[in-house]
Amino acid sequence: MHPKNEFRGVWIATVVNIDWPKTSIDNVEKEKADYLEILEAYKKLNYNAVIVQVRSVGDAIYPSEFAPWSRFLTGKEGLAPNPYYDALEWMIEQAHNRGFEFHAWLNPYRATFDLNKNLLSPGHDLFKHPEWMIEYGGKYYYDPALPEVQAHLTKVVKEVVDKYDIDAIHFDDYFYPYAVPGKVFNDNASYQKYGAGLSRADWRRANVSNFVHTISTTIKDSKPWVQFGISPFGVWRNKSQDPRGSETQSTSNYDDLYADPMLWMDQKWIDYILPQLYWSMNNTRASYSKLVKWWSENSNNTAVYIGHASYKIRGDSDKSWNFVTEIPTQIDFARSFKNVSGSAYFSSKWFMGKNFDVVRHLEENQYKYPALPAAVPNLRHVIIDTPKVIEYNKDSIRYNFTFKSPLNTKVRYMVVYGGEHISKIDINDATKIVEKIAVKEVDGKITFSIAAGKLNLFKACAVTFIDYYANESTPTAIDLKKPFKNYIPAQPNENR
Repeated sequence: MHPKNEFRGVWIATVVNIDWPKTSIDNVEKEKADYLEILEAYKKLNYNAVIVQVRSVGDAIYPSEFAPWSRFLTGKEGLAPNPYYDALEWMIEQAHNRGFEFHAWLNPYRATFDLNKNLLSPGHDLFKHPEWMIEYGGKYYYDPALPEVQAHLTKVVKEVVDKYDIDAIHFDDYFYPYAVPGKVFNDNASYQKYGAGLSRADWRRANVSNFVHTISTTIKDSKPWVQFGISPFGVWRNKSQDPRGSETQSTSNYDDLYADPMLWMDQKWIDYILPQLYWSMNNTRASYSKLVKWWSENSNNTAVYIGHASYKIRGDSDKSWNFVTEIPTQIDFARSFKNVSGSAYFSSKWFMGKNFDVVRHLEENQYKYPALPAAVPNLRHVIIDTPKVIEYNKDSIRYNFTFKSPLNTKVRYMVVYGGEHISKIDINDATKIVEKIAVKEVDGKITFSIAAGKLNLFKACAVTFIDYYANESTPTAIDLKKPFKNYIPAQPNENR
Protein backbone atom coordinates (compact mmCIF):
# COMPACT_ATOMS: atom_id res chain seq x y z
CA MET A 1 0.00 0.00 0.00
CA HIS A 2 1.52 3.32 -1.08
CA PRO A 3 -0.58 6.29 0.04
CA LYS A 4 -0.20 9.32 -2.16
CA ASN A 5 -1.02 11.74 0.66
CA GLU A 6 0.91 11.09 3.84
CA PHE A 7 2.85 13.25 6.27
CA ARG A 8 6.36 11.88 6.82
CA GLY A 9 8.28 13.99 9.26
CA VAL A 10 11.46 13.78 11.26
CA TRP A 11 12.45 15.74 14.36
CA ILE A 12 15.84 17.45 14.18
CA ALA A 13 16.78 18.26 17.78
CA THR A 14 19.29 21.01 18.47
CA VAL A 15 19.17 20.93 22.30
CA VAL A 16 22.47 19.59 23.68
CA ASN A 17 23.38 18.85 20.04
CA ILE A 18 21.26 15.69 19.85
CA ASP A 19 21.01 15.77 16.04
CA TRP A 20 22.35 19.05 14.73
CA PRO A 21 24.82 20.73 14.87
CA LYS A 22 26.77 17.59 15.77
CA THR A 23 28.84 19.59 18.24
CA SER A 24 28.43 23.16 19.42
CA ILE A 25 31.88 24.10 18.14
CA ASP A 26 31.47 22.97 14.52
CA ASN A 27 32.33 25.67 11.99
CA VAL A 28 29.57 27.09 9.81
CA GLU A 29 30.66 25.13 6.74
CA LYS A 30 30.48 21.82 8.62
CA GLU A 31 27.12 22.73 10.18
CA LYS A 32 25.68 23.42 6.75
CA ALA A 33 27.10 20.22 5.25
CA ASP A 34 25.73 18.15 8.15
CA TYR A 35 22.25 19.66 7.83
CA LEU A 36 22.19 19.00 4.08
CA GLU A 37 23.26 15.43 4.78
CA ILE A 38 20.17 15.00 7.00
CA LEU A 39 17.91 16.44 4.28
CA GLU A 40 19.42 14.24 1.57
CA ALA A 41 19.15 11.09 3.69
CA TYR A 42 15.47 11.72 4.40
CA LYS A 43 14.69 12.82 0.85
CA LYS A 44 16.09 9.49 -0.32
CA LEU A 45 13.69 7.82 2.13
CA ASN A 46 10.83 9.88 0.61
CA TYR A 47 10.10 11.91 3.75
CA ASN A 48 8.43 15.28 3.19
CA ALA A 49 8.68 17.31 6.43
CA VAL A 50 11.35 18.36 8.89
CA ILE A 51 10.50 19.47 12.43
CA VAL A 52 13.49 21.58 13.45
CA GLN A 53 14.07 22.74 17.02
CA VAL A 54 14.65 26.49 16.76
CA ARG A 55 14.22 27.38 20.47
CA SER A 56 15.01 24.88 23.22
CA VAL A 57 16.07 26.68 26.42
CA GLY A 58 15.11 30.36 26.20
CA ASP A 59 17.50 30.75 23.26
CA ALA A 60 17.27 30.91 19.45
CA ILE A 61 19.01 29.50 16.39
CA TYR A 62 18.05 32.73 14.57
CA PRO A 63 18.64 36.43 15.28
CA SER A 64 15.94 37.32 17.80
CA GLU A 65 14.80 40.41 19.61
CA PHE A 66 13.65 38.20 22.48
CA ALA A 67 16.37 35.60 22.99
CA PRO A 68 20.14 35.15 22.70
CA TRP A 69 21.80 32.99 20.04
CA SER A 70 21.89 29.36 21.17
CA ARG A 71 25.15 27.96 22.51
CA PHE A 72 24.27 24.68 20.77
CA LEU A 73 24.71 26.53 17.48
CA THR A 74 27.70 28.78 18.17
CA GLY A 75 29.44 27.30 21.22
CA LYS A 76 28.65 30.29 23.43
CA GLU A 77 25.22 31.66 24.24
CA GLY A 78 24.63 35.10 22.77
CA LEU A 79 27.42 34.71 20.22
CA ALA A 80 26.35 35.03 16.56
CA PRO A 81 27.58 32.55 13.94
CA ASN A 82 30.87 33.50 12.30
CA PRO A 83 30.91 33.92 9.35
CA TYR A 84 27.46 35.33 10.04
CA TYR A 85 24.35 33.68 8.61
CA ASP A 86 20.72 33.45 9.65
CA ALA A 87 20.69 29.70 10.30
CA LEU A 88 16.91 29.45 10.33
CA GLU A 89 16.36 31.30 7.06
CA TRP A 90 19.01 29.16 5.38
CA MET A 91 17.60 25.89 6.78
CA ILE A 92 14.08 26.71 5.61
CA GLU A 93 15.25 27.52 2.09
CA GLN A 94 17.28 24.31 1.83
CA ALA A 95 14.34 22.25 3.08
CA HIS A 96 11.90 23.83 0.62
CA ASN A 97 14.34 23.36 -2.26
CA ARG A 98 14.15 19.62 -1.59
CA GLY A 99 10.36 19.49 -1.27
CA PHE A 100 10.11 19.39 2.53
CA GLU A 101 7.63 21.26 4.69
CA PHE A 102 9.47 23.15 7.44
CA HIS A 103 7.93 22.99 10.93
CA ALA A 104 9.61 25.36 13.39
CA TRP A 105 9.70 23.55 16.74
CA LEU A 106 9.83 25.61 19.93
CA ASN A 107 9.94 24.64 23.60
CA PRO A 108 8.14 27.61 25.10
CA TYR A 109 8.36 26.98 28.85
CA ARG A 110 11.80 25.44 29.42
CA ALA A 111 14.20 28.28 30.23
CA THR A 112 17.45 26.42 30.97
CA PHE A 113 18.84 22.93 30.66
CA ASP A 114 20.61 23.01 34.05
CA LEU A 115 21.33 25.40 36.91
CA ASN A 116 24.70 26.64 35.62
CA LYS A 117 24.09 30.35 35.10
CA ASN A 118 27.65 30.84 33.82
CA LEU A 119 26.59 29.25 30.52
CA LEU A 120 23.90 31.88 29.95
CA SER A 121 24.33 35.21 28.21
CA PRO A 122 23.42 38.45 30.04
CA GLY A 123 20.56 38.71 27.51
CA HIS A 124 18.85 35.56 28.81
CA ASP A 125 15.41 35.98 30.38
CA LEU A 126 16.66 34.36 33.60
CA PHE A 127 18.70 37.54 34.23
CA LYS A 128 16.27 39.98 32.65
CA HIS A 129 13.18 38.60 34.39
CA PRO A 130 14.11 36.39 37.36
CA GLU A 131 10.54 36.91 38.66
CA TRP A 132 9.25 34.83 35.71
CA MET A 133 11.27 31.76 36.66
CA ILE A 134 10.59 28.68 38.78
CA GLU A 135 13.46 26.34 39.61
CA TYR A 136 12.44 22.69 39.47
CA GLY A 137 14.30 19.41 39.14
CA GLY A 138 17.62 20.96 38.13
CA LYS A 139 16.25 23.38 35.51
CA TYR A 140 14.56 26.75 35.34
CA TYR A 141 11.09 27.12 33.82
CA TYR A 142 9.00 30.08 32.81
CA ASP A 143 5.94 30.22 35.09
CA PRO A 144 3.06 29.37 32.70
CA ALA A 145 0.58 31.23 34.94
CA LEU A 146 1.99 34.72 34.54
CA PRO A 147 0.22 36.94 31.98
CA GLU A 148 3.54 38.66 31.23
CA VAL A 149 5.19 35.29 30.51
CA GLN A 150 2.37 34.36 28.14
CA ALA A 151 2.65 37.75 26.41
CA HIS A 152 6.42 37.38 26.06
CA LEU A 153 6.27 33.81 24.71
CA THR A 154 3.57 34.90 22.26
CA LYS A 155 5.95 37.56 20.91
CA VAL A 156 8.63 34.88 20.56
CA VAL A 157 6.32 32.80 18.36
CA LYS A 158 5.01 35.81 16.43
CA GLU A 159 8.55 36.88 15.53
CA VAL A 160 9.23 33.47 13.93
CA VAL A 161 5.90 33.44 12.07
CA ASP A 162 6.30 37.02 10.79
CA LYS A 163 9.94 36.84 9.77
CA TYR A 164 10.30 33.34 8.34
CA ASP A 165 8.70 31.37 5.51
CA ILE A 166 7.74 28.41 7.70
CA ASP A 167 4.94 25.91 7.10
CA ALA A 168 4.10 25.32 10.77
CA ILE A 169 4.79 26.18 14.39
CA HIS A 170 5.32 23.02 16.41
CA PHE A 171 5.22 22.46 20.18
CA ASP A 172 6.24 19.14 21.71
CA ASP A 173 5.23 17.52 25.00
CA TYR A 174 6.77 20.00 27.45
CA PHE A 175 4.08 22.06 29.16
CA TYR A 176 4.22 21.93 32.94
CA PRO A 177 7.34 19.83 33.59
CA TYR A 178 7.30 16.05 34.01
CA ALA A 179 7.14 15.17 37.71
CA VAL A 180 10.46 14.73 39.51
CA PRO A 181 10.01 12.46 42.56
CA GLY A 182 10.16 14.37 45.84
CA LYS A 183 10.18 17.81 44.16
CA VAL A 184 7.39 20.39 44.14
CA PHE A 185 6.81 22.85 41.29
CA ASN A 186 6.39 25.91 43.47
CA ASP A 187 3.86 28.17 41.80
CA ASN A 188 2.16 29.14 45.10
CA ALA A 189 2.62 32.86 44.60
CA SER A 190 0.96 32.93 41.19
CA TYR A 191 -1.74 30.48 42.30
CA GLN A 192 -2.67 32.79 45.18
CA LYS A 193 -2.70 35.75 42.85
CA TYR A 194 -4.50 34.24 39.84
CA GLY A 195 -6.08 30.97 41.04
CA ALA A 196 -9.59 32.49 41.21
CA GLY A 197 -11.06 29.63 43.20
CA LEU A 198 -10.08 26.87 40.75
CA SER A 199 -8.36 23.70 41.94
CA ARG A 200 -4.63 23.94 41.26
CA ALA A 201 -4.85 21.24 38.59
CA ASP A 202 -7.72 22.94 36.74
CA TRP A 203 -5.97 26.30 37.04
CA ARG A 204 -2.74 24.94 35.55
CA ARG A 205 -4.63 23.36 32.68
CA ALA A 206 -6.41 26.67 32.07
CA ASN A 207 -3.03 28.45 31.93
CA VAL A 208 -1.77 26.07 29.25
CA SER A 209 -5.04 26.17 27.30
CA ASN A 210 -5.14 29.99 27.31
CA PHE A 211 -1.62 30.04 25.95
CA VAL A 212 -2.38 27.46 23.22
CA HIS A 213 -5.45 29.49 22.21
CA THR A 214 -3.46 32.74 22.07
CA ILE A 215 -0.70 31.15 19.98
CA SER A 216 -3.30 29.76 17.59
CA THR A 217 -4.95 33.13 16.95
CA THR A 218 -1.57 34.88 16.76
CA ILE A 219 -0.36 32.53 14.01
CA LYS A 220 -3.57 32.72 11.98
CA ASP A 221 -3.82 36.53 12.26
CA SER A 222 -0.35 36.81 10.78
CA LYS A 223 -0.27 33.99 8.20
CA PRO A 224 -3.43 31.90 7.95
CA TRP A 225 -1.65 29.16 6.00
CA VAL A 226 0.90 28.47 8.75
CA GLN A 227 -0.19 25.38 10.68
CA PHE A 228 -0.07 25.01 14.44
CA GLY A 229 0.80 21.46 15.45
CA ILE A 230 1.34 19.93 18.86
CA SER A 231 3.04 16.64 19.65
CA PRO A 232 1.79 15.72 23.12
CA PHE A 233 2.86 12.85 25.31
CA GLY A 234 1.15 9.71 23.96
CA VAL A 235 -1.49 9.26 26.68
CA TRP A 236 -4.31 11.75 27.22
CA ARG A 237 -5.66 10.06 30.37
CA ASN A 238 -5.70 6.49 31.66
CA LYS A 239 -9.03 4.67 31.81
CA SER A 240 -8.54 4.31 35.57
CA GLN A 241 -8.77 8.13 35.80
CA ASP A 242 -11.46 8.70 33.20
CA PRO A 243 -13.78 6.26 31.38
CA ARG A 244 -12.97 8.08 28.12
CA GLY A 245 -9.25 7.43 28.62
CA SER A 246 -7.06 4.73 27.08
CA GLU A 247 -6.29 1.27 28.44
CA THR A 248 -2.88 2.32 29.72
CA GLN A 249 -1.03 2.64 33.02
CA SER A 250 1.11 5.66 32.37
CA THR A 251 1.92 9.28 33.00
CA SER A 252 -0.75 11.35 31.27
CA ASN A 253 -1.10 14.75 29.63
CA TYR A 254 -4.17 15.80 31.54
CA ASP A 255 -3.24 14.72 35.06
CA ASP A 256 0.55 15.11 35.07
CA LEU A 257 1.50 17.73 32.47
CA TYR A 258 -1.69 19.83 32.82
CA ALA A 259 -2.20 19.71 29.07
CA ASP A 260 -5.58 18.92 27.53
CA PRO A 261 -5.17 18.06 23.84
CA MET A 262 -8.83 17.00 23.62
CA LEU A 263 -9.91 20.56 24.40
CA TRP A 264 -7.47 22.06 21.87
CA MET A 265 -8.92 19.84 19.16
CA ASP A 266 -12.55 20.50 20.14
CA GLN A 267 -11.90 24.25 19.99
CA LYS A 268 -10.02 23.99 16.64
CA TRP A 269 -6.97 25.69 18.14
CA ILE A 270 -4.54 23.25 16.51
CA ASP A 271 -4.21 21.97 12.94
CA TYR A 272 -2.55 18.65 13.63
CA ILE A 273 -1.92 16.43 16.61
CA LEU A 274 1.12 14.17 16.67
CA PRO A 275 0.97 12.02 19.84
CA GLN A 276 4.31 10.52 20.80
CA LEU A 277 3.51 6.80 20.80
CA TYR A 278 7.00 5.74 21.78
CA TRP A 279 6.07 2.18 22.78
CA SER A 280 6.13 -1.13 20.96
CA MET A 281 3.04 -2.63 19.32
CA ASN A 282 2.11 -4.74 22.36
CA ASN A 283 3.81 -2.98 25.27
CA THR A 284 2.03 -4.03 28.46
CA ARG A 285 1.71 -0.60 30.12
CA ALA A 286 1.04 1.47 27.02
CA SER A 287 0.53 -0.42 23.80
CA TYR A 288 1.22 1.37 20.53
CA SER A 289 -1.62 -0.49 18.80
CA LYS A 290 -4.22 0.37 21.46
CA LEU A 291 -3.11 4.01 21.49
CA VAL A 292 -3.22 4.47 17.70
CA LYS A 293 -6.77 3.17 17.78
CA TRP A 294 -7.61 5.43 20.76
CA TRP A 295 -6.25 8.61 19.11
CA SER A 296 -7.91 7.78 15.80
CA GLU A 297 -11.26 7.46 17.59
CA ASN A 298 -10.85 10.45 19.89
CA SER A 299 -9.41 13.16 17.71
CA ASN A 300 -11.47 15.63 15.72
CA ASN A 301 -11.03 18.79 13.61
CA THR A 302 -7.32 18.02 13.16
CA ALA A 303 -4.99 15.90 11.09
CA VAL A 304 -3.63 12.97 13.12
CA TYR A 305 -0.02 11.86 12.72
CA ILE A 306 1.79 9.33 14.89
CA GLY A 307 5.15 9.89 16.60
CA HIS A 308 7.52 6.88 16.47
CA ALA A 309 10.57 6.17 18.63
CA SER A 310 13.36 5.41 16.18
CA TYR A 311 15.75 6.13 19.10
CA LYS A 312 14.56 2.92 20.80
CA ILE A 313 15.64 0.56 18.02
CA ARG A 314 18.00 -1.97 19.67
CA GLY A 315 18.30 0.29 22.69
CA ASP A 316 15.38 -0.42 24.98
CA SER A 317 14.53 -2.82 27.81
CA ASP A 318 11.42 -3.75 25.78
CA LYS A 319 12.94 -6.41 23.51
CA SER A 320 10.33 -5.85 20.76
CA TRP A 321 12.59 -2.98 19.63
CA ASN A 322 15.28 -5.50 18.63
CA PHE A 323 13.19 -6.59 15.63
CA VAL A 324 13.76 -4.94 12.25
CA THR A 325 10.01 -5.10 11.66
CA GLU A 326 8.80 -3.17 14.74
CA ILE A 327 8.60 0.26 13.05
CA PRO A 328 7.45 -1.05 9.64
CA THR A 329 4.65 -2.93 11.43
CA GLN A 330 3.72 0.24 13.32
CA ILE A 331 3.47 2.19 10.06
CA ASP A 332 1.29 -0.48 8.42
CA PHE A 333 -0.96 -0.56 11.46
CA ALA A 334 -1.38 3.23 11.58
CA ARG A 335 -2.18 3.27 7.85
CA SER A 336 -5.13 0.95 8.49
CA PHE A 337 -6.99 3.86 10.18
CA LYS A 338 -8.42 6.19 7.59
CA ASN A 339 -8.11 9.36 9.69
CA VAL A 340 -4.48 8.73 10.62
CA SER A 341 -2.52 10.40 7.86
CA GLY A 342 1.17 10.18 8.64
CA SER A 343 4.10 9.66 10.95
CA ALA A 344 7.09 11.44 12.46
CA TYR A 345 10.25 10.03 13.99
CA PHE A 346 12.38 11.01 16.97
CA SER A 347 15.02 11.73 15.97
CA SER A 348 16.94 12.25 12.75
CA LYS A 349 20.25 10.67 13.73
CA TRP A 350 18.76 7.19 14.20
CA PHE A 351 18.30 6.55 10.48
CA MET A 352 21.69 7.99 9.56
CA GLY A 353 24.77 5.79 9.79
CA LYS A 354 22.89 3.24 11.94
CA ASN A 355 19.92 0.88 11.76
CA PHE A 356 20.66 0.30 8.07
CA ASP A 357 18.46 -2.80 7.96
CA VAL A 358 15.39 -0.87 9.13
CA VAL A 359 16.16 1.97 6.69
CA ARG A 360 16.52 -0.50 3.82
CA HIS A 361 13.25 -2.19 4.78
CA LEU A 362 11.42 1.18 4.71
CA GLU A 363 13.11 2.17 1.43
CA GLU A 364 11.98 -1.04 -0.27
CA ASN A 365 8.52 -1.21 1.29
CA GLN A 366 6.60 1.44 3.28
CA TYR A 367 8.50 4.44 1.87
CA LYS A 368 9.37 3.15 -1.58
CA TYR A 369 7.50 5.99 -3.30
CA PRO A 370 7.14 9.70 -2.55
CA ALA A 371 4.04 11.10 -0.85
CA LEU A 372 2.63 14.60 -0.42
CA PRO A 373 1.37 15.88 2.92
CA ALA A 374 -2.31 16.71 2.51
CA ALA A 375 -3.82 19.99 3.66
CA VAL A 376 -4.93 19.79 7.29
CA PRO A 377 -8.73 19.81 7.84
CA ASN A 378 -9.11 23.51 8.66
CA LEU A 379 -7.04 24.61 5.65
CA ARG A 380 -8.60 22.51 2.90
CA HIS A 381 -9.97 24.33 -0.11
CA VAL A 382 -10.24 24.05 -3.88
CA ILE A 383 -7.53 25.74 -5.94
CA ILE A 384 -9.26 27.44 -8.87
CA ASP A 385 -6.08 27.93 -10.92
CA THR A 386 -4.66 25.15 -13.06
CA PRO A 387 -1.15 25.19 -14.54
CA LYS A 388 -1.01 26.92 -17.96
CA VAL A 389 1.92 25.88 -20.13
CA ILE A 390 3.72 28.68 -21.97
CA GLU A 391 6.56 26.57 -23.30
CA TYR A 392 8.02 23.09 -23.05
CA ASN A 393 11.06 21.61 -24.83
CA LYS A 394 13.68 18.96 -24.26
CA ASP A 395 17.23 18.07 -25.14
CA SER A 396 19.31 15.00 -24.31
CA ILE A 397 19.92 16.15 -20.72
CA ARG A 398 16.68 17.70 -19.53
CA TYR A 399 13.09 18.66 -20.10
CA ASN A 400 12.41 22.39 -19.66
CA PHE A 401 9.02 23.79 -18.69
CA THR A 402 7.66 27.33 -18.43
CA PHE A 403 4.26 28.03 -16.88
CA LYS A 404 2.23 31.16 -16.37
CA SER A 405 2.14 32.30 -12.72
CA PRO A 406 -1.38 31.71 -11.40
CA LEU A 407 -3.44 34.79 -10.58
CA ASN A 408 -5.24 33.64 -7.45
CA THR A 409 -2.92 31.12 -5.82
CA LYS A 410 0.27 31.51 -3.81
CA VAL A 411 2.16 28.44 -5.06
CA ARG A 412 4.73 26.63 -2.91
CA TYR A 413 5.46 23.65 -5.19
CA MET A 414 4.63 22.10 -8.51
CA VAL A 415 4.35 18.34 -8.83
CA VAL A 416 5.04 16.38 -12.00
CA TYR A 417 3.46 12.95 -12.62
CA GLY A 418 4.36 10.54 -15.41
CA GLY A 419 2.01 8.49 -17.58
CA GLU A 420 1.67 6.30 -20.67
CA HIS A 421 -0.67 8.59 -22.56
CA ILE A 422 -1.91 12.16 -22.21
CA SER A 423 -5.36 10.83 -21.29
CA LYS A 424 -4.05 8.16 -18.88
CA ILE A 425 -2.22 9.81 -16.02
CA ASP A 426 -3.35 8.87 -12.53
CA ILE A 427 -2.31 11.68 -10.20
CA ASN A 428 -3.65 9.65 -7.24
CA ASP A 429 -1.01 6.99 -7.79
CA ALA A 430 2.09 7.67 -5.68
CA THR A 431 4.21 5.51 -7.99
CA LYS A 432 3.69 8.09 -10.76
CA ILE A 433 5.19 11.05 -8.86
CA VAL A 434 8.29 12.09 -10.78
CA GLU A 435 9.32 15.27 -8.97
CA LYS A 436 8.15 17.95 -6.54
CA ILE A 437 9.67 21.33 -7.40
CA ALA A 438 9.98 24.40 -5.20
CA VAL A 439 8.51 27.27 -7.18
CA LYS A 440 10.45 30.41 -8.04
CA GLU A 441 8.29 32.99 -9.84
CA VAL A 442 10.08 35.45 -12.09
CA ASP A 443 8.30 38.06 -14.24
CA GLY A 444 4.95 36.28 -14.01
CA LYS A 445 6.45 32.93 -15.02
CA ILE A 446 7.47 29.70 -13.32
CA THR A 447 10.33 27.87 -15.05
CA PHE A 448 11.94 24.58 -14.09
CA SER A 449 13.65 21.58 -15.65
CA ILE A 450 13.70 17.87 -14.92
CA ALA A 451 16.49 15.40 -15.72
CA ALA A 452 15.76 13.51 -18.93
CA GLY A 453 16.46 10.18 -17.22
CA LYS A 454 13.42 10.67 -14.97
CA LEU A 455 10.93 11.67 -17.67
CA ASN A 456 12.19 9.47 -20.51
CA LEU A 457 10.31 6.58 -18.89
CA PHE A 458 7.01 8.26 -19.76
CA LYS A 459 5.19 9.38 -22.89
CA ALA A 460 3.18 12.09 -21.12
CA CYS A 461 3.15 13.99 -17.87
CA ALA A 462 0.68 15.91 -15.73
CA VAL A 463 1.53 18.95 -13.64
CA THR A 464 -0.24 20.39 -10.58
CA PHE A 465 0.17 23.33 -8.21
CA ILE A 466 0.54 22.89 -4.44
CA ASP A 467 -0.40 26.05 -2.56
CA TYR A 468 0.92 27.32 0.79
CA TYR A 469 -1.91 25.51 2.59
CA ALA A 470 -0.80 22.17 0.98
CA ASN A 471 -3.85 21.94 -1.30
CA GLU A 472 -3.32 20.53 -4.80
CA SER A 473 -4.82 21.90 -8.02
CA THR A 474 -6.37 19.89 -10.84
CA PRO A 475 -3.70 18.69 -13.30
CA THR A 476 -2.69 19.92 -16.73
CA ALA A 477 -1.48 17.15 -19.06
CA ILE A 478 1.42 17.50 -21.51
CA ASP A 479 2.31 15.18 -24.39
CA LEU A 480 6.06 14.65 -23.97
CA LYS A 481 6.47 13.38 -27.53
CA LYS A 482 5.61 16.77 -29.04
CA PRO A 483 7.50 20.01 -28.43
CA PHE A 484 5.15 22.77 -27.37
CA LYS A 485 5.15 26.53 -27.55
CA ASN A 486 2.14 28.62 -26.79
CA TYR A 487 2.24 31.58 -29.20
CA ILE A 488 0.41 34.48 -27.61
CA PRO A 489 -1.11 36.55 -30.46
CA ALA A 490 -0.13 40.20 -30.62
CA GLN A 491 -2.72 42.32 -28.80
CA PRO A 492 -4.64 44.79 -30.99
CA ASN A 493 -3.58 48.36 -30.36
CA GLU A 494 -6.32 50.03 -28.36
CA ASN A 495 -4.86 53.53 -28.87
CA ARG A 496 -5.15 53.72 -32.62
